[in-house]
Amino acid sequence: MEKYVVNQNVCIGCGACAAIAPDVFEISDEGLAQAIESKNIVEKMDEETREAAQDALEGCPTSAIELTDEN
Repeated sequence: MEKYVVNQNVCIGCGACAAIAPDVFEISDEGLAQAIESKNIVEKMDEETREAAQDALEGCPTSAIELTDEN
């Protein structure tokens, strides 16, 4: 099961991912990005959301977003 995660040690909280893919990413109370746990699973996304999440991954200035495969 592929899903998006944000490496909190690398994130600078710029908010680009939340702006690009607000259905998948949000800014936490600590000011850092996080994947919305119930919405970050690739196979459950529609095509538009999947493309937005991938754009957010590619657009992250610190490469904090990762696509992981958890089985």
